[in-house]
Amino acid sequence: MAGLKLIALDGEDLAVLSVHLQDAVVSVADMTYLPKEHRFVMLANRFDWEKAIQAEAMADLDTAPGVAAAAAGPCVRRRAGLHFDRVLGARVRGIDLRNRQGVLNLLALHFAETDAPSGTVTFLFSGGAELQLDVECMEAGMEDLGPAWDAKGTPCHEAD
Repeated sequence: MAGLKLIALDGEDLAVLSVHLQDAVVSVADMTYLPKEHRFVMLANRFDWEKAIQAEAMADLDTAPGVAAAAAGPCVRRRAGLHFDRVLGARVRGIDLRNRQGVLNLLALHFAETDAPSGTVTFLFSGGAELQLDVECMEAGMEDLGPAWDAKGTPCHEAD
């Protein structure tokens, strides 16, 4: 399967990126705000939810009477690059930027429009950590950067 290459130009597009980045593992060292370039970049090991759902559907078919078994394959992670352009400022809460070996689990991305088309993009991480980008307008992209590898398991969330 070829990797994803997506762009986001509004809040609805960002919601699509958010779905594909849910449960991505991010190293603090792999996040950079470049103020002179008005750009934020991040590398992440994203969980391939699309492949996981396909594998689950194939497993359901395998248990149906009269259906031949199919090899669904393991759940996988993929290295992905994410960038935001037209960034006016960045701030964090609950993230120690000095701890370059720190690892974060990305739960979701949200966009709140302030003065159209500008707004704030919020990265929500587990444990309550946040990264916020003030953007002139929504202009972001995500691209898978290499082959997939077997994930150690499927992420799960406790219902609170």
